[in-house]
Amino acid sequence: MIIEEPVIELAYTYDGTLEGLFSAIFATYANHEQPLDVAPESVFQPRLGQEVRFIETNQEWAQRVARGIISAGKQGSFQAVRKASTSSDPQMGTIVYRFVRKLMKERRYLLNQLSDPVVGELFRLVRAVDNECEKMRQFVRFSHLDNGGWFAVCNPRDNVIPLVMNWFVARFNDQPFAIYDEVHHLAGVYEGRSWYLVSTDHIPAPAYSSEEDLMQEAWRLFYRTLSIDARYNPELRRQHMPVRLWKNLTEMQETLPTALVPARP
Repeated sequence: MIIEEPVIELAYTYDGTLEGLFSAIFATYANHEQPLDVAPESVFQPRLGQEVRFIETNQEWAQRVARGIISAGKQGSFQAVRKASTSSDPQMGTIVYRFVRKLMKERRYLLNQLSDPVVGELFRLVRAVDNECEKMRQFVRFSHLDNGGWFAVCNPRDNVIPLVMNWFVARFNDQPFAIYDEVHHLAGVYEGRSWYLVSTDHIPAPAYSSEEDLMQEAWRLFYRTLSIDARYNPELRRQHMPVRLWKNLTEMQETLPTALVPARP
């Protein structure tokens, strides 16, 4: 009787950074291998019998892959890959890897080929990340600190703080501020000249300015005053203002003191 050897499926894991992902993609070429899965080590669930290899981040490899993406598919392809890499989709690494392999093979701009399943999957991630960026631009709420700066806590689904910091800096360039993503444990910090990222699992409780409570009450009062009871539509509100974000929205916190609640006719 002939016993066939089992087929060992291969997976590459990396540290979760864009540089780590690019390093893993480079390793597939260097090792002449085509892994079934490419994923951050922290979230990867191996298949039964799958061989898993962790790829160390190599900055030189990462830069070569980045240059290759730009050369093959122009700057737009690189930006699409960068956006997609911030997605929380568990298949993100594999989707980006397959797109880059296809891009390197065909050496042409592919983002207009949405009927192609490889390109379509990447575009799906990019669109979802763009939507999450827009939600952050709409629903980040800053609080004034006693040192004159501003601080906000958010809980985005995707790791989009690096993508939205330029937008906030362009609009608040004369005010130091920090935005902390409590889901991905990442803070974007702007001190007046340039911004940078800080990875941390804990943010000390900030000291708020003396008027912060009053300003938050005023904002909640404004929010309630503008509402029209006859047009109250909770389903539509949940659609445009996802419930998962409410915990960090000033207007959705505790109700106003009775003295501040506007009278209804």
